[in-house]
Amino acid sequence: MVVKIENLVKRYGDLVALDHFNLEIEEGEVFGLLGPNGSGKSTTINCLLALLEYDKGTIEVFGEEMTPTSYESKKNIGVIMQNVAVFDELTVYENIDYFCGLYIKDKNERKKLVEEAIEFVELQDYRKFRPKKLSGGLLRRLNIACGIAHKPKLIILDEPTVAVDPQSRNKILEGIQKLNQEGATVIYTSHYMEEVEQICTRIAIMDKGKNIALGTKDELKGMIDLGETISVEILELPEAVKEEIAHLPHVMNVTYENHLLKVRFSKGKHNLIRLLDVLKEKEIGFAGVHSELPTLNDVFLEITGKELRD
Repeated sequence: MVVKIENLVKRYGDLVALDHFNLEIEEGEVFGLLGPNGSGKSTTINCLLALLEYDKGTIEVFGEEMTPTSYESKKNIGVIMQNVAVFDELTVYENIDYFCGLYIKDKNERKKLVEEAIEFVELQDYRKFRPKKLSGGLLRRLNIACGIAHKPKLIILDEPTVAVDPQSRNKILEGIQKLNQEGATVIYTSHYMEEVEQICTRIAIMDKGKNIALGTKDELKGMIDLGETISVEILELPEAVKEEIAHLPHVMNVTYENHLLKVRFSKGKHNLIRLLDVLKEKEIGFAGVHSELPTLNDVFLEITGKELRD
């Protein structure tokens, strides 16, 4: 067990940020930690790193209690936070060397590790550049290199792909998967559900300081009633036919905009057959038909609600 959190309570005055929160993360996982703004994700991470005192509960990392003086455990943790944290005065190489030097004192070993980190994030051509000359994507990759150069066993990534282009995002995600394949356990937080669905082996959804859902992406999808969403291209759909479709078994919602009919179904069999039978019976011509299964984003909204959060 890499991380074990039991009955964790953290209060800020009258606000309960973590409400008897529990979590276990096994070695070798890419573990997604999701939740709306204010759900307790950042508080959980800060407590896990012993950066915050908490009111109740226990936290173990690598089988040992985590405290502010757990230096041996902290040496095996790499943290890449949402806000890029590098020194503007230092070059790419110097930044990575500095952060690696917090854990690795031997100069020869550190030099080797810094070179490996530069190669890993593909910043070989930018080693003498200062951060202000780097694009957003390159900065993110530098931030990751600074956090993983010392070869940590546990890597915590908090929104590492915010505001980067698709190419940089793919490169970062590929890098995270490679780190995991090389033996690192990863905790990954993101608001990009497709990323979490792509790389995470298990996922926890937090809300109001509690762990409200936990499982693989398929297990989470099985927790909600939503089934497939069927889209059909139709040149013209009479309102009476739309109403008839709305009364079919398992139909949850029907929309028709810009010549596209969208029907959301709950779980059930033969949904597509019934829908197409209605269109044929009413002699409604149609073109492309597309069926889409629920996504992790659908699960997230179903479980946490659709209201806006601060």
